[in-house]
Amino acid sequence: MPVFGTLDRPVREQAVRDGGTGAAARHDHSRLHAVDEALKDCPGGVLLDVGCGPGMVVRHLLDDRPGDFAVTGCDRSAAMVGAARRRAGKGASFSVGDIEELPFADGAFDVALAVNVLEHVDAGPALHEIARVVRPGGLAVVTTLNPRSPYRLVERALGRRSGSRALAPRRLRHELWRAGLQPVDTLFYDVTALVPPLDRLVHRWDRRWRAHPETTVARGVAGRLGTGYLIAARRL
Repeated sequence: MPVFGTLDRPVREQAVRDGGTGAAARHDHSRLHAVDEALKDCPGGVLLDVGCGPGMVVRHLLDDRPGDFAVTGCDRSAAMVGAARRRAGKGASFSVGDIEELPFADGAFDVALAVNVLEHVDAGPALHEIARVVRPGGLAVVTTLNPRSPYRLVERALGRRSGSRALAPRRLRHELWRAGLQPVDTLFYDVTALVPPLDRLVHRWDRRWRAHPETTVARGVAGRLGTGYLIAARRL
């Protein structure tokens, strides 16, 4: 069975070790900004965070968009759901469930998020299940590592864990179409020309990204330097 929900822990644990100033923290901060951008024209509604992990994205939404969304988090790991519930308090509801067999009715949500989940599961069935629980015309937002970015290519050359299982943008858009989800926007995040190990050195003292996360995202050709990317899609 696919495992999801623990996928953010390496990134977030590294961010803690870096004191919130290193490359992992920059990636995480930029990704949250990309999610905000994808949702900025969404007035609100019933929202599902698939593979919510310890509830970092849920907590961010509750703080950044108070009252806009009725948020539900879902994760295969009961321990992660427990951590997310403690972090969110009474602001959200949570369920234990597998991304390939979500415990929700058809069309139950206006918005579904899958933040860095797809590289850890079989993307095709997972996207079909996400499409099933989103209402017609509803929004699905998925993020994943960018396996073709210079950063990820150098990671692989150094033998580090990378986005090798992540889908390239063209392939992911194809899988979204197959699932009945029409891509409407692609946004690359954590856009940087720095590669390991230089990124860890520079990001420790250059913290402008924290105050100006908009400088870390891009569309089009410039976005190819993004270490991750987001696709927003509408259910057909």
